Amino acid sequence: MTELTFFHNLIIFWFILACISFPVLFFFPVSYGRYMRKKLSCSIPGKWGWVIMELPAVLVFGTMFFIGTYNTCITAIVFLLMWMLHYIQRSLIYPFLRRGREKRMPLNIIFLGITFNLVNGYINGRYLFEFSGGYSDEWLTSWQFLTGTGLFVFGYIINRNADLILHNLRKPEESVYKVPYGGLYKWISCPNYLGEILVWIGWAIATWSLPGLSFAVWTVANLVPRAWSYHKWYQTNFDNYPQERKALIPLLW
Repeated sequence: MTELTFFHNLIIFWFILACISFPVLFFFPVSYGRYMRKKLSCSIPGKWGWVIMELPAVLVFGTMFFIGTYNTCITAIVFLLMWMLHYIQRSLIYPFLRRGREKRMPLNIIFLGITFNLVNGYINGRYLFEFSGGYSDEWLTSWQFLTGTGLFVFGYIINRNADLILHNLRKPEESVYKVPYGGLYKWISCPNYLGEILVWIGWAIATWSLPGLSFAVWTVANLVPRAWSYHKWYQTNFDNYPQERKALIPLLW
């Protein structure tokens, strides 16, 4: 089996797995954060769990860039910077900015995260810098790139603003959950998730690729059920929770 055949089969499998995960996660939320099971025999401090889980996305994608045939054009470099903008912040900055008492992360969640980032980093990086045949410099003025990048930046701003509100919600070493206010929290319970979904839909459009689309599908499959669970959790645990808030899409859902 050639690598290209393996690559195509992996993408098909990846799409199927995402479609299976979507309904399952509505009924079985990932055991982390407020859904953490109390008895954990195998876990590590949460911030190091985040680093270990997310860093492979940086390393694998970066490796695909450096070994790729089509890594010298400006478009390839822009795609590299877009990816790294998200994942360096996600793996090396975000974990150490989180407030509240240190929580632990189960090893099985870390393993699943590593697996996802290895596969996702490989299929996106390998396609962009090798199997795509390369992107011309003119791609930077195409409607796909301009639309997708605009959506990527818009989603990134929403995500970072929502995370900042959550960061300021607690005092250091405070572990109690509170209702966030401000920004898009006026209308939805999970603007951080909405922002991340927009980021990777934007990525899919900007790269105009099946690997990019698979990432967007996976993001929706993972975060839509989680947003729904968080919304219901807020409504159950806070009597004064704003009734006008939706879960993920303002005014709709």
